Amino acid sequence: MTTRVYSCALWGLDGVIVEVEVDRGRGLTGMVIVGLPDASVQESRERVSAALRNSGFSMPRRRITVNLAPASVRKAGPVYDLPIALGVLMVEGHLPPDALDDALVVGELALDGRVRHVRGALPIAAAARAHGFRRLFVPEEDAAQAALIPDLTVYPVPSLRAIVEHLLGRKPLQPQPHLALQDLPPAQVDVDFADIKGQEHAKRALEVAAAGGHNLLMMGPPGSGKTLLARALPGILPRMTIDEALEVTRIYSVADQLPPDTPLITRRPFRAPHHTISHAGLVGGGNWPQPGEISLAHHGVLFLDELPEFSPRTLEVLRQPLEDRRVTISRAQGSVTFPASFMLVAAMNPCPCGYYGDPVRACTCSPGAIHRYRNRISGPLLDRIDIFIEVPRVPFEELDDRRRGEPSERIRERVEAARARQRERFQGTRLRNNAEMGPKEIEAFCQLDAAGRALMQQAANQLGLTARGYHRVLKVARTIADLEGAEHIQVHHLAEALQYRQRWET
Repeated sequence: MTTRVYSCALWGLDGVIVEVEVDRGRGLTGMVIVGLPDASVQESRERVSAALRNSGFSMPRRRITVNLAPASVRKAGPVYDLPIALGVLMVEGHLPPDALDDALVVGELALDGRVRHVRGALPIAAAARAHGFRRLFVPEEDAAQAALIPDLTVYPVPSLRAIVEHLLGRKPLQPQPHLALQDLPPAQVDVDFADIKGQEHAKRALEVAAAGGHNLLMMGPPGSGKTLLARALPGILPRMTIDEALEVTRIYSVADQLPPDTPLITRRPFRAPHHTISHAGLVGGGNWPQPGEISLAHHGVLFLDELPEFSPRTLEVLRQPLEDRRVTISRAQGSVTFPASFMLVAAMNPCPCGYYGDPVRACTCSPGAIHRYRNRISGPLLDRIDIFIEVPRVPFEELDDRRRGEPSERIRERVEAARARQRERFQGTRLRNNAEMGPKEIEAFCQLDAAGRALMQQAANQLGLTARGYHRVLKVARTIADLEGAEHIQVHHLAEALQYRQRWET
């Protein structure tokens, strides 16, 4: 006798439907699992056997063959424990063979029959709905996350015995209520701009960066507030839409970094990896490709503190994702593409000791050491940064000032108004902000008058702007105009954008 239970495998951010076929045949007692399983799937034999025994059932005294189809897809993880156990109960006659025809089942089994958390509940639920399944059985811990997908009945499963009682109609499980974005509490701001003393020039640059989605680099001595400014940036970014929230949540679900009490991520991500991170940790990788920090920062901020301390090889892998807004990882089994539309915010000291140009402490570095330190960041990577600002030491008078600055909420209102103008401008395209404009859009939306062209010609000669640098100045100027509500780019918009393009010389 053969039975079938449907489950799901993960490949990248997508779910792949897997048929768990269970057959009872003749031969030595035991279980054989085929269908390209890895070691963790093979270990399901022991977990399933113990869970059945401790739930009041017993393994058949015959040979059990489990086939995970399609065999061309490699299976990994303990997600198949629960469907295998239910398939065994079906072939033994404890459950009707058609009890799960319209359902998809995932879950890891504890030895006592409890059902444990599995990663990727959100993409699994999306795959279930896309393939026409009406019911989804998931661990209790993952039910709220899976319930974000509409038109699908999600059942939280606490144990193997509980789902058996449900399928037999003795003690039905209660479906998980559908969760909507408005049902969740509003996202909290970690650092408010009102609490940051001084640095008005830097705050203005961050507002411009947030309004257009621009990459930004801050340079200043230790303790000047670079990290604090970066951590305040998510508080002025526009609130995430439901589509953005679902996309970010899917990434965190696959990476198994979604907190149990947070079924939906409503705050824009802020990722700050240490400078010792590998390039695979930054962009993603592994035998089974997993999202890296740049994908975990999707629709949010990737903050690289002490930028020159990062390995040059690690930094260079950022060049392609910064342009394409996605990263493709190729392995022998195939290629996986992860989204990576993030704002890059970096911070660095002006020299190895950190005090070059500081009015209080003298720099102890030689000119050669300063030159080598700054040259650890390649020109092509710097060319992909739109805004460069200096963050100097904050004077005591400003630190001692008891007056609060402008709150993040008010700045966010201006940022959201500028983003609204950009959405209207880019209606009908895939662009979301000015930073994503290509040459075609720049030519259409960044036209200059005679005075603006004269200024840009002079700036291009003096600053040695590359074609990419020239386009980035125009993008920033377009954002400044949007913040002001101006329809066309004017000379003072270009002047402010050009001051953000200045490079530091030693």
